[in-house]
Parts: sequence; C-alpha cells; structure tokens
Amino acid sequence: MFPIRDHNPSGRTPYVTIALIAVNILVFLGYFLGLTEYQLGEFFWTWGLVPARFLSGDGLWTIFTSMFLHGGWFHLAGNMLFLWIYGDNLEEEMGHGGFLLFYLASGVVAGLAQALPDPGSLIPMVGASGAIAGVMGGYLLLFPRARVDVLFIFIIFFRIIAIPAWIVLVIWLGIQIFWGLSTPGDLGGVAHWAHVGGFVAGLVLVLPVWHRRGAWAFWRRTEGRPPHPETRLGAARSGVPLIRRKR
Repeated sequence: MFPIRDHNPSGRTPYVTIALIAVNILVFLGYFLGLTEYQLGEFFWTWGLVPARFLSGDGLWTIFTSMFLHGGWFHLAGNMLFLWIYGDNLEEEMGHGGFLLFYLASGVVAGLAQALPDPGSLIPMVGASGAIAGVMGGYLLLFPRARVDVLFIFIIFFRIIAIPAWIVLVIWLGIQIFWGLSTPGDLGGVAHWAHVGGFVAGLVLVLPVWHRRGAWAFWRRTEGRPPHPETRLGAARSGVPLIRRKR
C-alpha cells in the first residue's frame, strides 16, 4: 500500500511545504552527486544525527541538519511525496509560520525518539521522514476521513483505490511499531522509532489547532475532511478511437 495523492488539495498555495520540498531536493543534489562513497560517509557523520555523538553534547546542530539529508533517490522521492500529500492541508489550517515550527518540532522529537533508546549507536540518522511522520500524525487528527488514493500492489497485480486517511495512517504507524520492536538497535537500517516519535509528536502538537477549530464540532462540521470541496479524481478518457474486433 503506497499513498500517491489525496482528494483535497489545499485551497491556498502551500508556500512552506513547497519550500521544504525544494530545500530538501537542492541540498540532496548539492552533496550526493559530487561525493564518493567514502566522502558521503564522512558527510553523514558530520551532518547526520549520530546518537552517541549527539547525546555526548557534540554536534547538537545535527538534530536539525539531519532532517534535510537523504541516503538516495528513492529515500528522497518517497519522503517528498508524503510531504506533498499531507503537508498542504495542514499548512492551510496552521498558517505558514505555525506549520514550519510544527514541522521542525516534530523532527526534533523524532530524532530524540530514535537516539534515546540506543544512546551508544554510531550510525548516522538522516532523512525528513521523522518530521513528515509528524505531519501525518497531525493530518490524522484533523482530517481522519479525507480520501487518499493508494497504490495497492499484490505480487502480480496492482490497483489504485481511494480509502479514508485514518486507515492509511494507522496501518503505517502499526508497521513502524512492529518493525521497531522486531529490529532493535542498529539493525534494519530504518529509523522506525523516529517515525513513531514524530507521528505521536504531530498528534500532540496539533491538538491546540484542533481545539481552536471546535474539536468534535470541527469534525462534525467538516465530516473529518479538509474544509473545502473534494476534487473528484479519475482516469482520463483516451482520445484513441475504439476499434472493435470483427467476427
């Protein structure tokens, strides 16, 4: 199951979401294309979040810089897609400045959630996924019934289906918890506890916004969806004329 788009694009231009995507892409291109594998390792050691180093008081800035680094093209593309799907609606509700602070705070909590359980780890953590997990947690609270198109792949066939956001997000969170418990320490290569920590942080940090909007009354008023008309998405009809088989 891989989310590819939502049905409720923002009613305003999401400048911060666009800027975050642009910065992540530009930073990635700035180092990834010009470094050897050895130099890349040194770069990640300097600017990535290394738990043992960070918790000793060295490299405290890496709690922020690590959010803008990625290990490869697919890592970058997946994170930016998730940020684009979920970020615009949240930015519309929180405002540009509020959303930026929310994003950075979620990323900080995500980094701590990964570092504190394994304080002796020497593996650099890089990626925006912890902060984006916070965006997903906030989206779950504000828009649980928004429809998200999911690419469902099962061995030899695939299909795009629209399902409520809460199903997508709860399944995603469950997977992170499962793999976090199944691959303790430095095993696995994915910062699952950063994802869980960022997601929970997003839920908590967006609570004031939810309450200001009316809490339960906000859900009743919007039916758990972004408060503007849903875009009906569908496959475009082909302009190629249909040729029927002759018998």
